[in-house]
Amino acid sequence: MSDFETGSAARQAAVAAGDMTPEDAWLYHWADSAFPPHPRYPTDRIGVAVSGGSDSMATLALLAKFHTVEAVTVDHGLRPEAADEAAFVARFCATHDIPHTTLRWDGPAPSGNLMDQARRARLRLIGDWARARGIASVALGHTSDDQAETFLMRLSREAGLEGLAGMHARFEAEGILWVRPFLMQSRAELRGYLTRHGIGWVDDPSNSNARFDRVKARNALAALKPLGIDAEKINSVVHHLAMAEGALNACLHDFAEAAVKTPAGDVVIDAMAFRRSNPEMQRRLIVAALRWVSGADYAPRASKVSDFLMSWGERPDRTLHGCRITVTDTEMRLTREAKAVAELRAPVGQIWDRWRLEGPAKAGQEIAALGAEGLRHCPDWRETGIPRASLLASPAVWQGENLVAAPLAGLENGWKARIDCGSFHSSLFRR
Repeated sequence: MSDFETGSAARQAAVAAGDMTPEDAWLYHWADSAFPPHPRYPTDRIGVAVSGGSDSMATLALLAKFHTVEAVTVDHGLRPEAADEAAFVARFCATHDIPHTTLRWDGPAPSGNLMDQARRARLRLIGDWARARGIASVALGHTSDDQAETFLMRLSREAGLEGLAGMHARFEAEGILWVRPFLMQSRAELRGYLTRHGIGWVDDPSNSNARFDRVKARNALAALKPLGIDAEKINSVVHHLAMAEGALNACLHDFAEAAVKTPAGDVVIDAMAFRRSNPEMQRRLIVAALRWVSGADYAPRASKVSDFLMSWGERPDRTLHGCRITVTDTEMRLTREAKAVAELRAPVGQIWDRWRLEGPAKAGQEIAALGAEGLRHCPDWRETGIPRASLLASPAVWQGENLVAAPLAGLENGWKARIDCGSFHSSLFRR
């Protein structure tokens, strides 16, 4: 470990004097630099998702040394031990003067892929909590061990380059920036830190339940070790794949700069340029466009994308992944599907399906889709140049059954609408 790697001059001096271990200095370096200033996500307060396990406890303890943090624990109600684990985290936070909240899942019990359902519920709950608290960035305690296990899980599902390039160090979901500060550190390193500083943790019994895919992957890693395949080497492979993925994304970005426009939150692709592009660029562009327009965390099923790419010239109007796709001789337009947002409501001041509306808000107003009924009250909508299908799914301000404003349809009444998830072109580089 070089002097540079141990971080600041003060930490280097502390290591030299024997007042700090090199291992601590290295972890402090990552904790200190984990949240640089971000133009869209303020970092004055950081949320930390804490389950009580070693990885999340170390993440909380390390980040708390350099940032103003608030902790949040989700109790899915799936295990009897979960309440005790949340109480354990609460006691630690109280001792260290860290604000802590326990969130409880009150919805229907997850079914099917239990781990994935729990993860999605966790993101939704924490996202709601963070926005309500004015917190824009949340840290997750994933490590290089998690990265290696995820690689094996995705390999078993025949993932392509995008999946095998690993978990993202940063990603956006639920209007929040999620960060994995210690994705390059091992679980053993984080546990070593906790042990050196007398910080305890709790072990989730599901981490040894072999019916879960992640546990199977963990056991597979142990079985592969005699072949010289361990988490460190898999992470090295993931890094190489991520570099290749980044290069392809750069090519995609250049293509999008020349051939894609995003009027009123739609994605409009030059049809001739799309025809001339290679199949992989076509696939990547369509997947990225569908995710951006729909605001979905996940890409559409590969089979559905493949079906679209094989027949897009023959079917000029279809829906896919919560989006409507229309094709002409000159362009391909992806817009939000009106049916997908027909029942979506949000109080004014909150994000509605990627959109943030700002204007003279009054009590009782809410944001919902403009719809056909609302469009009838917008006599100048044709002058906007925005297609009717796009406007039907656009955000509008309602007071009960009365339309107050529809900024995209030419009925502003003091209101403005803007996309809150960043530009489509910048989304091609988000990891």
